[in-house]
Amino acid sequence: MNKLAALVPMRHHSQRVPGKNLRLLAGKPLFHHILGILQAVPEIDEIFVDTDSEPILEGIRQNFPKVRTLIRPEHLRADDVPMNEILIHDTNQVDAEFYLQTHSTNPLLKPATISRAVESFFNAYPSRNSLFSVTRLLTRLYDKDGIAINHNPSELIQTQHLPPVFEENSCLYIFTRKNLVEKRHRISDQAMLFEMDSGEAWDIDGELDFEICDFLLKRRVQLSSFQEYNGSTGGRK
Repeated sequence: MNKLAALVPMRHHSQRVPGKNLRLLAGKPLFHHILGILQAVPEIDEIFVDTDSEPILEGIRQNFPKVRTLIRPEHLRADDVPMNEILIHDTNQVDAEFYLQTHSTNPLLKPATISRAVESFFNAYPSRNSLFSVTRLLTRLYDKDGIAINHNPSELIQTQHLPPVFEENSCLYIFTRKNLVEKRHRISDQAMLFEMDSGEAWDIDGELDFEICDFLLKRRVQLSSFQEYNGSTGGRK
């Protein structure tokens, strides 16, 4: 069996959205969402949270007793420490063949999507030895000098017919420690792109993102409740 460990970095301090990990999103602390999602993914063997936050540690002890924690050392707590350095430290503490990394700021991810990513990766391994999630962009893009990137400005074709480009959305990464240490990056030279629905790909990077995710999660819960009710009543009013 290939052991797959999930790694979730969570800082106490947040630059753009103060206290975001502990802030209520759709009725519960933000970091609760991703842990609940990961616990519903059968392919994941263990979940580890890397944090420097005592309130997060206490919340995990009370609400997620099966989730394991890693105390982030002082030299990795600064704002400018690259994520890859944190992952190198964490993978040295966690024994596994493969690692899946996501963030607490991806609360709209669905367990089924993570399962599909894991299955896709293992089906492609070892010819593809890492995976990262992407979102398809069908829009006219330019570089900073105004040079068209993915289209000919003299040919105004409909955007749905443009050759797609893909945005790294920071939702999912799968990698091995060997490639992480050798390249000092979670994305290897033989990486696999995993395309996912843009509706799940929200990354909370600012206040507006937080408000949008709060709305979308509440709406998802309402729709789920309505569908369950409608199913139990056979659609009768």
